[in-house]
Amino acid sequence: MLILVARDGPYSPGPNGEDGSLIPRQVLFGNPDKTSVKISPDGSQISYLAPANGVLNLWVAPAEDPLRARPVTNDTHRGIRSYAWAYNNEILYLQDTDGDENWRLFKVNPGPGKGEVECLTPKGCLAAIQKISLYFPNEILVCINDRDPRYHDIYRFNLSTGNRSLLQKNPGFGGFITDDKFQVRLAVNLTADGGAEYLVPRNGSWEIILKINSEDYSPYLSSPIGIDKTGRMLFFTDNRNRDTAALKVLDLDSGRETLIAEDPNADASAVLVHPRDCTIQAVAFTYDRKHWKILDSSIEKDMARLREVADGEMDVVSRSLDDKAWIVSYLRDNGPGDYYYYNRSSGEARFLFTWNKELEDKPLARMHPVIIKSRDGLDLISYITLPLGRDGDGNDHPDRPLPLVLLVHGGPWYRDNWGYNSIHQWLANRGYAVLSINFRGSTGFGKSFMNAGNLEWGGKMQDDLIDGANWAVAEGIADPDRIAIMGGSYGGYATLAALTMTPEAFACGVDLVGPSNLITFLESVPAYWEPLTGLFRVRIGDNTTEEGRAFLENRSPINHAENVTRPLLIGQGANDPRVRQNESEQIVSALEKRGIPVTYLVFPDEGHGFARPENNMAFFAVAEAFLAQHLGGEFEPIGSDFQQSSITVPVGAEEVPGLKEALKARDNTSAMP
Repeated sequence: MLILVARDGPYSPGPNGEDGSLIPRQVLFGNPDKTSVKISPDGSQISYLAPANGVLNLWVAPAEDPLRARPVTNDTHRGIRSYAWAYNNEILYLQDTDGDENWRLFKVNPGPGKGEVECLTPKGCLAAIQKISLYFPNEILVCINDRDPRYHDIYRFNLSTGNRSLLQKNPGFGGFITDDKFQVRLAVNLTADGGAEYLVPRNGSWEIILKINSEDYSPYLSSPIGIDKTGRMLFFTDNRNRDTAALKVLDLDSGRETLIAEDPNADASAVLVHPRDCTIQAVAFTYDRKHWKILDSSIEKDMARLREVADGEMDVVSRSLDDKAWIVSYLRDNGPGDYYYYNRSSGEARFLFTWNKELEDKPLARMHPVIIKSRDGLDLISYITLPLGRDGDGNDHPDRPLPLVLLVHGGPWYRDNWGYNSIHQWLANRGYAVLSINFRGSTGFGKSFMNAGNLEWGGKMQDDLIDGANWAVAEGIADPDRIAIMGGSYGGYATLAALTMTPEAFACGVDLVGPSNLITFLESVPAYWEPLTGLFRVRIGDNTTEEGRAFLENRSPINHAENVTRPLLIGQGANDPRVRQNESEQIVSALEKRGIPVTYLVFPDEGHGFARPENNMAFFAVAEAFLAQHLGGEFEPIGSDFQQSSITVPVGAEEVPGLKEALKARDNTSAMP
């Protein structure tokens, strides 16, 4: 028998924290205090994203006095999530409309008395910053797909006038690499068989300089990184004739390749680039934890000094153009990350702030890397988090089996990593063990591991998840009758696949923006994914042949909906351009027709995942009550978490405790004069 325990506010000591208190969802899923910290090119200012009237906006402060920060934008709806400094000391940022991913480019002058925001790109298309150069401080390169939604052309923008001129028309390539002199140096052509070609412009045409077959190619394994200051040397990751992706340099004139750094267990995952010379000074590799290999001896002393400053995985996240000032972050698993200002001349590392002060005194759990063997012998790098107080002997195992949530990452060409994870902390604090598995097809572990996921959606990729759950049971971590599966995007697909194809394996499932029909999914992807369709056919399945469509039909949860016997919660953003709303509508309708209970949440102002904290909190409030009902964990009542959210519940509100009442309370409040 499952016991549903609701707790609101402080209570007597219990199992899920040092003082027994639940961490409020507002703390876990609300806006951070400060994030995306950067230093201006001239080193005079620090910038970051922080709430202004509850919405993430851009803030700037003098580098010597961060307490004098002030907001320079005034977004009141969706918030700003990515930005960059131009070399004229203006700030550029991207923003879409309610999750439609038609990113528009804006600029703002952060100087005193300034702050007027100007939009540089048109509506209805997707823009991205191609290049910002110190040689042209008042200009930038922007790629836009307004001519043909499938392909991005490169334009040269004047930041003073907003005028643009065409630099490079795209004849059908996946993308370009440009140098600091605003010269197009390389094009990447994604071929119909799932491979790629690197081409250089010569004598008015494009000449192939390097070919990568489908086995070796992935945007995550073999990918251009950038050009050095000469404009002739290309840095790129490559796994041809090897398994893991190494860092190499390619001479664009001669075609000669030189190996720079490699790791036998992991792909190159990040690089540290000199701000003026454009040389790569260090490269990171991540197997279970990230480690840096230093290539430039001039930063060895700095990196050694910074490793002593604070606990956690260290990253240099921003540098001034003269390279005298660095912004450094430290990632921990059981606390908020720290930001420091590092003066290279003096060696002083000055603490700035954490990204969420309210987390500093909260009972947060540790995340433990583990290696799980798949049934056919693959090493699955995974991460498990246990509730505080449940591991009495310190052996990374609970004193007795716990309810467990298997949290599946999206992509699937992505990976889980060690470090602070708000969902892990939320679930552990509610009394669940949490397991994240880098199943086959995940990135970072070499091409053999990634290619093992080809055509295995709903197949061996799913087996890896089942093997992970069985491992947790065998290790005494999980109660076999109380295991849930939960995930977004591909993780949402895996949840639907689990409940339709292995209906007895999990007690319940939570799906966020997961495709239910692989054929309609592939036929409705955004137009700008057109260059990737060959790769999709290799990795997911071929929707253009009769045999391929039959295969995809068999691997689509929609065609096994009659098997569902366990409770299901589905969340969807109405404007999602990647996994269209129809993907959720189809499976909900199929379950309704069969009389199978399902709860369906729709957010009219969201897309592929949720940007507004109010919607995140609403979704997790429902998920928390749903999981508690079916796994027996603790939960914080929904309370007022719907008040500022757009959440709607077309189907199944009666299936989740407190959901109908919370909706009614929200609607009554909204109707008040």
